[in-house]
Amino acid sequence: MAKKKSKAVLPPGPVMVDVAGYTLTKEEKARLRHPLVGGVILFARNFESRKQLTKLTRQIHKARNAPLLILVDHEGGRVQRFREDGFTPLPAMRDLGALWDRDPLQAMRLATEAGYVLAAELRACGVDMSFTPVLDLDYGVSKVIGNRAFHSDPRVVTMLSRALVQGLALAGMSACGKHFPGHGFVGADSHHEIPVDPRGLDEILKDDAAPYAWLGDAVLPSVMPAHVIYPKVDKHPAGFSKRWVQDILRKRLGYDGVVFSDDLTMEGASVAGDILDRANAALRAGCDMVLVCNRPDLADELLSRLKFDHAPESVERIRRLMPRFDAPDWDTLQAESRYQNARRLQSQIVPG
Repeated sequence: MAKKKSKAVLPPGPVMVDVAGYTLTKEEKARLRHPLVGGVILFARNFESRKQLTKLTRQIHKARNAPLLILVDHEGGRVQRFREDGFTPLPAMRDLGALWDRDPLQAMRLATEAGYVLAAELRACGVDMSFTPVLDLDYGVSKVIGNRAFHSDPRVVTMLSRALVQGLALAGMSACGKHFPGHGFVGADSHHEIPVDPRGLDEILKDDAAPYAWLGDAVLPSVMPAHVIYPKVDKHPAGFSKRWVQDILRKRLGYDGVVFSDDLTMEGASVAGDILDRANAALRAGCDMVLVCNRPDLADELLSRLKFDHAPESVERIRRLMPRFDAPDWDTLQAESRYQNARRLQSQIVPG
């Protein structure tokens, strides 16, 4: 009797896409099965309730025989995609930085607990990872970064982000440091403009990029470059720059984690050309995965046109981001004293 052929396991591809609503459409299921797709990013529009979110993430994970990585921008403060139906209000990172100025050890404790609550709640609903922490320095000029940044001192940013990452890890979640080498010095918002940072390499490495060097890939298994141009270093935005990604991040800083591009539909990415040009520029620069958000038409165009052989080492880096152990469901999590205590501690910074 002939044995049934097992389906080949598709490795994660180099393109991250999104979905439109609360459940997958037939077209989205087909898109997720495309061999170039490697992950899915969720937004607030994908959340109606915990039950619905859990069902959606289960659908996404079942779309392929090797589950796709599911991510979300869920940092705390004003960038927290899921806020209702039991999700804990998390502090803005600047609040933790302000606490550091009064009581550094308590700030580190609360950063770890915030990371744990963030990760535990997401994982209870089937989300694998959040694009956090923000490592940009708080110069007081960037509106898009603003209170998402911990502090103006790179040493404080390093210590608090390390504490937050420890909390993520307690729930089995990987971290992503952003926006390399730093978005905090420029006022322009790369979602709508093309920011230019006039400083030289030595100053950027000494200050803004220092947390990446100090933390390394053991603490930060993934990094997202900024859609910012640093003309004294390279004419291309950091995420499209071999100089930044390969020469500086990979070689000079010795980084061997995943490099995600920021969203290729942002205005800060427009200098690279159309969607195919942008993806090719990011991948050739050394990114392991590119993001295409809010434009399913451009995602489909890219998937139909992109010709790219994903290097085995890149595939392995992405696989290492998957959760390290199974997570308890929401009801089980609520009964855990460790979680309840961590959740109570958030009220010291976020009243109510």
